[in-house]
Amino acid sequence: MASPEQDLAPALDKDGVRLTVDDALATVTLTNPAKRNAQSPALWRALAEAGRLLPGSVRVVVLRGEGKSFSAGLDRQMFTPEGIPGEPTFVDLARRDDAGIDATIAEYQEAFTWWRRTDIVSIAAVQGHAIGAGFQLALGCDLRVVADDVQFAMRETSLGLVPDLTGTHPLVGLVGYARALEICVTGRFVGAEEAVSSGLASLAVPAGELDGAVRDLAAAIMAAPRDAVVETKALLRGALDRTYEEQRSAERAAQARRLRDLAGLGE
Repeated sequence: MASPEQDLAPALDKDGVRLTVDDALATVTLTNPAKRNAQSPALWRALAEAGRLLPGSVRVVVLRGEGKSFSAGLDRQMFTPEGIPGEPTFVDLARRDDAGIDATIAEYQEAFTWWRRTDIVSIAAVQGHAIGAGFQLALGCDLRVVADDVQFAMRETSLGLVPDLTGTHPLVGLVGYARALEICVTGRFVGAEEAVSSGLASLAVPAGELDGAVRDLAAAIMAAPRDAVVETKALLRGALDRTYEEQRSAERAAQARRLRDLAGLGE
């Protein structure tokens, strides 16, 4: 896929992650296609840094991967006894107490959490393999647009592990408990047609049209007033945790804020 941000000076370009900002649109690109954008702790730190570097002007963040695969999951070197130089191996991690393991995984998860901030809408443009950590990174975004060659898979359970990079909550919310369980414990591939029909993806397009489809979606989002989008996202994000009556009340409160702002009477 051609890079839509190729003429912009990057705000960040390190450890397989590039961030570019074009006014209200930011693009985060995984930049190691030779390794199918495999993920490592260094990449996760760079992704978390990209989130911290977003200027206040940004309304939409697009996440994409260079090459034929969005992300094929964890760097296989992490599974070797030697691991990745400078990073804890799985054996090192296992030797820590519960608090130490928890703190390390929580740090890794920071790369996957900021995409759902209410002040932005995040879109994952996913082609080819999105496996394990790659699947969970795509799930971290608000929306997913996929190429017709996409192959999602959650392989952690097959390796004797569990998905721990924040993907389980959005997966259950999107496809339901039973299908989420079946996807995770079998490790099978989910293709484009099923991704759209199950609610996992908003749209599937030919691979050559993926960037254009994502740009069109981003433009449609940015065409709406920012504050209305922010309030709507907050309403919808909280809906599943509220009762019907609580959601009605939240709608009224949000609308009151919007009406006051539109009338110039906001605080």
